[in-house]
Amino acid sequence: MSYDLIVIGSGPGGYVAAIRAAQLGLNVGVVEKENLGGICLNWGCIPTKSLLKSAQALEYAKHAADYGVAISGEIKPDFTAMVKRSRGVAEGMSKGIQFLFTKNKIDVINGFGRLIDKNTVEVTDATGSRALHPAKNIILATGARSRELPNLEQDGEKIIGYREAMTLPKQPKSMVVVGSGAIGSEFAYFYQSIGTDVTLIEYLPNVVPNEDDEVSKTLERSFKKMKMKVLTNASVESVDTSGELCKITVKTKKGEELIEAEIVLSAVGIAPNIENIGIEELGIVLEKGKVKVNEFCQTNVDTVFAIGDIIAGPALAHVASAEGILCVEKIAGLNPHPIDYSNIPGCTYTNPEVSSLGMTEQKAREAGHEIKVGKFPFTASGKASASGQKEGFVKLIFDAKYGELLGAHMIGGNVTEMIAELVVAKKLEITGHELIKSIHPHPTMSEAIMEAAAAAYDEVIHL
Repeated sequence: MSYDLIVIGSGPGGYVAAIRAAQLGLNVGVVEKENLGGICLNWGCIPTKSLLKSAQALEYAKHAADYGVAISGEIKPDFTAMVKRSRGVAEGMSKGIQFLFTKNKIDVINGFGRLIDKNTVEVTDATGSRALHPAKNIILATGARSRELPNLEQDGEKIIGYREAMTLPKQPKSMVVVGSGAIGSEFAYFYQSIGTDVTLIEYLPNVVPNEDDEVSKTLERSFKKMKMKVLTNASVESVDTSGELCKITVKTKKGEELIEAEIVLSAVGIAPNIENIGIEELGIVLEKGKVKVNEFCQTNVDTVFAIGDIIAGPALAHVASAEGILCVEKIAGLNPHPIDYSNIPGCTYTNPEVSSLGMTEQKAREAGHEIKVGKFPFTASGKASASGQKEGFVKLIFDAKYGELLGAHMIGGNVTEMIAELVVAKKLEITGHELIKSIHPHPTMSEAIMEAAAAAYDEVIHL
């Protein structure tokens, strides 16, 4: 069967691209070697949020007395039940993708997809048999996997990646997490909150190193408050897995330190899945280990597009989805606007949560902007006090001359839901004054956005 479009990979980039293409009248096939929904839905975004929700429920139960609720008896985590719930959530979501594909008359081609030429995909199924599928256009949405360091090779048992971290047979008593980006920080928080003794190791000076310095320092304080050991400016030199416990040699500014733990979780980033999919044979250009594309995600081979973690840009599910829609609309002959990569929200679902977009204060100054910075702490928020979530703040950065929002950085309760307001504000080029005059409901956590804008212009009321 010949297709208008074949998408290789059904993660948040691939499945969204396929559905949008079907909406636009294209005949679509999707090649998937595992489960529909890809890593994000099955082994990333969705199941990790389920685990984190379990940790939050445990946290509430432990502190119920703070809210005037008496709970008698022992409160303890059921790790097996947490994992089971997480897998159930992921499986349900994967079935949801299947429903959407059926609804939109999208064919699922099970197996491993590989480019044969600019209009043909070869799919090898589980039995090893191969079939050729012609297509006018092809989208590569093959995603990424956990990156491995030479001195931190994953064995799946003692040194693990994020997939194993979600389905361990039992809760470890101790764990070392290497890397404090969103993945590392979320797993470190989850395991520490349910009683595992966690050490978080970060090579750079701050945890969540891509975030604003003040946000990073606040999260590190929060981690240490929950008795997590945090080592920054530190690197893992070697791991000895020969004994019952892993012996991890860590190099710090103070010298070498030996840490023992049951499990080492490597969360040092991701590696794009671009091997053996026909890229070299077709002469598709790579740049810094990723597929090079134009502003519409088109490669140098005009019928082949690439999206998500295999191209440059933030490796985030919502970015892959936006890229999928963009290139499909281009294929269908519409006139889509290229993505503004300066306005991409990032979220880390620890407690407190972290969210941000645009430039940090430091980056804005380095770029030569004269800036106004407004910061509003949740200690001054009525809703935060009532909710018992007074930790954190909202910090907004504006261009002093034009009032343009350059960056937003938040840490606190529910801030991953609040960031969308600022994405829209930046998209519409709303100024600081317009944010101040946009009436926010009271009492809400979101009032802190209005107050932070007011703080930048010396108009803040509640500070």
